[in-house]
Amino acid sequence: MKRRDIIEFEVGAMEFGGESSTLIGKRKVKMKGGITGQKVKAIVKKARSEKAEVKLLEVVENSPIETAESCKHFGQCGGCSILSVPYEKQLEIKAEQVLNLFKEQDITGFEFLGIEGSPDERLYRNKMEYTFGDEVKGGPLTLGMHKKGRHLDIITVDGCYLVDQDFIKILTSTVEYFGEKNLPYYRINSHQGYLRNLVVRKGVNTNELMVNIVTTTQEDFDMTEYKEMLLNLGTEGEIVSILHTLNDGLADAVNCDELKVLYGRDYIEEIVLGLKFKISPFSFFQTNTKGAEKLYSIARDFVGDNKGKVLFDLYSGTGTIGQVMASTAKKVYGIEIIEEAVKAANENTKLNGLDNCEFIAGDVAKVVKNLEEKPDLIIVDPPRPGVHKDAIRDICGFGAKEIVYISCNPKSLVLDLKGFEAYGYKVEKVKCMDMFPNTPHVETVVKIKK
Repeated sequence: MKRRDIIEFEVGAMEFGGESSTLIGKRKVKMKGGITGQKVKAIVKKARSEKAEVKLLEVVENSPIETAESCKHFGQCGGCSILSVPYEKQLEIKAEQVLNLFKEQDITGFEFLGIEGSPDERLYRNKMEYTFGDEVKGGPLTLGMHKKGRHLDIITVDGCYLVDQDFIKILTSTVEYFGEKNLPYYRINSHQGYLRNLVVRKGVNTNELMVNIVTTTQEDFDMTEYKEMLLNLGTEGEIVSILHTLNDGLADAVNCDELKVLYGRDYIEEIVLGLKFKISPFSFFQTNTKGAEKLYSIARDFVGDNKGKVLFDLYSGTGTIGQVMASTAKKVYGIEIIEEAVKAANENTKLNGLDNCEFIAGDVAKVVKNLEEKPDLIIVDPPRPGVHKDAIRDICGFGAKEIVYISCNPKSLVLDLKGFEAYGYKVEKVKCMDMFPNTPHVETVVKIKK
């Protein structure tokens, strides 16, 4: 086996994060994608005596475990990589992958409480970020997701199984409308063009909809007609917010240079476990509302009786978890680096009549050193890279008897847990929560004790 060889093989074990690992002879072959039992064709990217990296070219034959119905975009869209696998089997695979990561780091002696499935395995997403482009060079305007493995090609995902019909209706009407206007889409290579993104958010429990059209300033286009078209779509949810974000940034991301409110307000509201939250166009909020309610319930169970206790909610985002815990706590301090999220968190505490929550803007690794009050319990919910080693040191320095760690990336989680173990903490119990059905991702909640 050498670089650029085309090889065929049967996919072995699926690993967390959407990769697979297959033993071919004595060589361990790693590949992005792949479902156990699939027969695939791949090109060799790197080859050494004991391991190789390959890129998937084609699925020659489906796996025996691929028995679930798939949408018409499956295999082309880069979204749902395991939609073809029945949901119960998906849960088994994810639980095993997480446990394997714990074994690799020699973290043992804890109670594993299994994996909780999402209340909805389809139609569960409350936010979609679509990109304007074309599917083939010079083709008609498209609006949707990047094609699998392609940097530029965009497929209009009008048959997506993850969102309800309001998303599909807004998506298709938007691409049809702007397709007729012959406006150029933004090209990331030349930095020329007008249409960039469409972001749709929905309050699952409130039925409120937000539509945010993102463009550059390279055209002077009146959005009044587009606004009226949206308001007359007859969506099941109520459109309470239509926004126009101006973004001239070079990065392929939804950033905001200026925000214009075309209709209604600049936020929607959502209710989670009886608490109300304002969601602004750029604030983080879990994309699976019903799943988030289960996730926070697991975290609340792990916290246990917090009556009269001081809680630190680190990497607190818009303060959802801290506020869920606040009803019986003495005080909740939240720390989050994104100032807009902190502002939203403090507004949400007023909305919910909570006077024992305080959210602070800053880097967790720096702010925790300056807090005078000592926590009885710490909740950690970091981004994908996990907790910085300096922050682990400072968090442990508070001497809290218990820490509840909510992780969206078990790979960084297990490394962080080794860090906490070095300061005298031990993993007591672990439970997975599947917030992202049909994708390789999973949330994991861990309780560690001093």
